Amino acid sequence: MTALPRSTMLEAMLSADRTFDGVFYTGVKTTKIYCLPSCYAKKPLPQNVIFFKTPADAENQHFRSCKKCFPDFPQSKWMDHKSYIELLPPTDFAFSECLVFLGRSAAEVLHRVQGDFLLKWIEIDGKSVLLKVSMKQERLVIEFPDQIPDKFRRVQAGKYIWNLFDLDREMQPFYELSDKDDLLRSVVTKHYGLRIIGIPDLFEALTWAIIGQQINLNFAYTLKKRLIEHFGQSHDFEGRRLWVFPKPEVIAELEMTDLQKLQFTTRKAEYILAIAKEMANSGLSKEKLLRLEKDEARSLLLSIRGIGAWTADYVMMKSLNDSSAFPISDVGLQNAIKAQLRLDKKPSIGELAKLAEGWKGWEAYAVFYLWRSLYQ
Repeated sequence: MTALPRSTMLEAMLSADRTFDGVFYTGVKTTKIYCLPSCYAKKPLPQNVIFFKTPADAENQHFRSCKKCFPDFPQSKWMDHKSYIELLPPTDFAFSECLVFLGRSAAEVLHRVQGDFLLKWIEIDGKSVLLKVSMKQERLVIEFPDQIPDKFRRVQAGKYIWNLFDLDREMQPFYELSDKDDLLRSVVTKHYGLRIIGIPDLFEALTWAIIGQQINLNFAYTLKKRLIEHFGQSHDFEGRRLWVFPKPEVIAELEMTDLQKLQFTTRKAEYILAIAKEMANSGLSKEKLLRLEKDEARSLLLSIRGIGAWTADYVMMKSLNDSSAFPISDVGLQNAIKAQLRLDKKPSIGELAKLAEGWKGWEAYAVFYLWRSLYQ
């Protein structure tokens, strides 16, 4: 951001000039709410105003987003039609590629890919909202087939999908990098426009990663399905049932035997219950991790029993949107490289590290594109 004097920022805020929306954000110390400079809410006293470069800076200091101007999701990214909203994604976004990845397992119960759209229930401010997401004329359209939510929840739904598909990411540096890389070039060209599909819920990301430790993907999906169907919330719509991932507060109340009955090993059950209790007691949260530097966040994850390097890197990649996270020991990654290079056996960690020397800063995207190559 270009450095602006405080007097200029105050003038912009008082004049409600939209020119500075996105250039800086205003926080009110007395209410702990932050706004766009053009917000039409009552203007605070100048001595009570603090300025931020980004919404993340404001939220890291425990300021809450204004419910009138929605600074965490400005109008440049979405259009509100009340019965539905439209997101304005980057031109290099390929929704169809993302649908292939989302539809890779018949055992998935948290969402459904149906033709050219995605159905998913999410919880917003204590209320479940059904989203139907499709791509029409280069815009992502989010419809609300069950019940049209209020504007606040419509904004949060848009923000959720925007973050789910990592749409704030400027991808040109990655495309330039991949074009010079013999391993990535053809994969990225074939699946151009794919974005990392995240797991915004930290507890879901941690639990899924622990479930997936040292077992094949099909059985991992089976265990996840059992956990969700026993302890999550279900919603029916037009004769079809989908689920919302169970909250840590629910899992924290379980006994070890509750998970063992579902064929969780003793170790996996211990790890998941401990993490659930830590999150239920506010000892661990996504907000806490995001306030840390990347290395510090990874170190904190690694300090938790049951979380090794692969699990920490997977969670950094999928829930904390770290494009440099590198789950180098991932079996799927090794299988994808074996297939792409037509090797007789999977590459060693040393061989893989050498292949990845040119991926710096984009390791997570290289991994995700290689994963995508496994699902034709």
